[in-house]
Parts: sequence; structure tokens; C-alpha cells
Amino acid sequence: MPQRHNPPSIRPVGNDFKGIYTHAVALEAPQKLFFISGQIGVDPQGVTHESFEDQCHEAMASVETLLSTVDLSMNDMVRVVYYLTKAGNLPALTKIRQARWGGNEAPAVTTLVIAALARPEYLVEIEVTAGR
Repeated sequence: MPQRHNPPSIRPVGNDFKGIYTHAVALEAPQKLFFISGQIGVDPQGVTHESFEDQCHEAMASVETLLSTVDLSMNDMVRVVYYLTKAGNLPALTKIRQARWGGNEAPAVTTLVIAALARPEYLVEIEVTAGR
């Protein structure tokens, strides 16, 4: 099982991020590790959603589907990296994370605001490492 680490000797996890963020996650060998490439807001028919919220939900659904293919769940996510093209979408990302993945065992998280993704219409990409 992944072990979450939020020691009291470093900055505490803020109330808005409890359940969706942890400072570090440890795995003891041997473990099953699963690395998910960055998932974007494009549905199975190849349609790119227009809104940030819809793209985020679609990318999260892809992550959930991929986890299920190897009998893992959101509780097994040990690291998540969010790439956003607009800082103004950070509050929406937090709200979506809390609603969709909050309450699970929180992974280590990095969130980056970058100039662009692979295509100009992409607003978010989500990369995940999971393990058990």
C-alpha cells in the first residue's frame, strides 16, 4: 500500500487541498507500478471538448479507465501532474479535483501553468503514476 507523508515539521496541507494533495508518497518494493501518459480532454470519438471543465472531466475519465484496466483505482494514484494553459483555470481545477477525486487517498501533486500543450485547443493534460 502507498504510504502518504505529511509530517508536521513542514508546511501543512491547506484545508482546500486535504483529500486531493499530499506532500509525498512512498512505496515499498516489490510493487505494481503503472505510469499513465498525459491524458487530454478528447473523448473516445476524437472530439475535443471546448470548456476547461469538460476537458478536465474527460481527461480524468480517461485516467480512471486506464487505472481500471490493471485493477487499480484513484486510491492507488501516487503522483499526479496537472498541466494547464491558463492560470485562471486553477480554481476550477481545485473544485473539480475535490468533487471527483477528493476523499480518496491523496497523491503527491504538481500543478504547472504552461504556455501551451501539443495543440492550441488543449487546455489541460493530466499525467498519473499509480502503484500498489
